[in-house]
Amino acid sequence: MKKVFVVGGGPAGMMAAIQSAKRGNQVVLFEKNEKLGKKLFITGKGRCNITNACDVSDLFSNIISNPKFLYSAIYQFTNEDLVAYLNELGLKTKEERGKRIFPASDKSSDVIRVLQNECKKQGVVVQLNTAVKNLMVVDGKVCGVESENGKCQKADAVILATGGVSYPSTGSTGDGFAMAQRCGHSIIELRPGLVGMTIKEDYGEKLMGLTLKNCALRIHEQGKKKPVFQGFGEILFTHYGVSGPLILSASSQIGDRLEKAELTLHIDLKPALEMEQVQKRLLKEFDARKNCVLHNALGTMLPKSMIPVFLEYCHLRPDRTVNQITKEERLKLTETFKDFSLTLKGLRGMDEAIITRGGIKVQEVDPATMESKIVSGLYFAGEILDVDALTGGFNLQIAWSTGYAAGSNMEREDKKV
Repeated sequence: MKKVFVVGGGPAGMMAAIQSAKRGNQVVLFEKNEKLGKKLFITGKGRCNITNACDVSDLFSNIISNPKFLYSAIYQFTNEDLVAYLNELGLKTKEERGKRIFPASDKSSDVIRVLQNECKKQGVVVQLNTAVKNLMVVDGKVCGVESENGKCQKADAVILATGGVSYPSTGSTGDGFAMAQRCGHSIIELRPGLVGMTIKEDYGEKLMGLTLKNCALRIHEQGKKKPVFQGFGEILFTHYGVSGPLILSASSQIGDRLEKAELTLHIDLKPALEMEQVQKRLLKEFDARKNCVLHNALGTMLPKSMIPVFLEYCHLRPDRTVNQITKEERLKLTETFKDFSLTLKGLRGMDEAIITRGGIKVQEVDPATMESKIVSGLYFAGEILDVDALTGGFNLQIAWSTGYAAGSNMEREDKKV
């Protein structure tokens, strides 16, 4: 039996603690907050998008940073394994649009509850309100931790699952990065991931609160034809610019480019229609409302709150009547339906990011066990690693899989010669 310390009580930490205890180890789980799963509680607006039900092989196409590093961990504990396991623990689940998996109750607290119960069942000792500030390392091997109050406790292995630096109010304050760095680990630059983007124009403020559903989106670098990102889904306008699921996914893919080049966001408001079809639809609406002002005539084709901005974009006064609109102006309206363009300025800050990009350099970690290649007996799990993915449950699957790998492979330590 080994004495194993797990630092961090999020999804990766709880999974690691449970799996390690199931294999006969004496496990202590340290959590700096007053309860486990504080960040997990607010994920998916409190509903908790547990994972995604896509084919296992498709998981990797949704992972942005270092997908190959995760092959072993994910195949050890797949999305299918996770759902089956949570069902066994008594959590009922359901599948929604985009193959997203949620608890049937729509309550993230139910996910936390079944994991807490399993921790208790497996004999995991949970120490809440206990912050770990340092790792004890002797001759290249971890031998315990030092808590914030200066107390040193010995262990045979330590799993760092302290998360990233996004949502610092949930306890994600980068403690694990500092501890790992002091042990000799490299930290890939930390950046916000899955976060809103600011725009140059003032349209965000004018359209604040408006959600556009079923839009096609392309992002282009100035002067280049091939898009650096494209997708289909939902866009939300905010006081600073744009957000929503589609924008969040785009932010993690093109965020690094924003510092080096000017990018333009192209929104197709009518992706189901070709340009000619949009033109015919507009003509039909205008023929039926020849004496109406433009603001009213566009009411069936656009959300009401967007019409003033749409007309401003086209340089048309909203009080002009339909019968005053020229052929060229009607063409401009048609083109704008198919390409409403905005200039991207940058990403919002880490305090608004859903995840942290960057982290422990994966080349310094064994992909099968999550054990450090620098410090024997030290393991990593979850967001602390330089791995991240798109929205849709993929980041949580990374946490579950790496937590499982870190907690379940310690017996290999005994087999080393």
